[in-house]
Amino acid sequence: MFSRSNNRSNSKTQGARIKELPKACHYCVNNKVVVDYKDSATLRKFVSSYMKIAPRRRSGLCAKHQRQVAGAIKRARQASLMPFIPK
Repeated sequence: MFSRSNNRSNSKTQGARIKELPKACHYCVNNKVVVDYKDSATLRKFVSSYMKIAPRRRSGLCAKHQRQVAGAIKRARQASLMPFIPK
């Protein structure tokens, strides 16, 4: 019959994983109180190249500011300050 070997050289769990430090929230570090939908240059930092809103693990925002940024991006899209799709 078939025997299973315990030798798994390509396993992802064998290598030591480097744990990255969590990113600091952009708004908390800079003491910015308001997330402004009219500031499209700052909001572009938090969207991908496909103009999708970046998740918290990529953007490094805290939960409070992630919700505010997501709402501001949606408002900026409706006001035609940011595109829905890339050019």
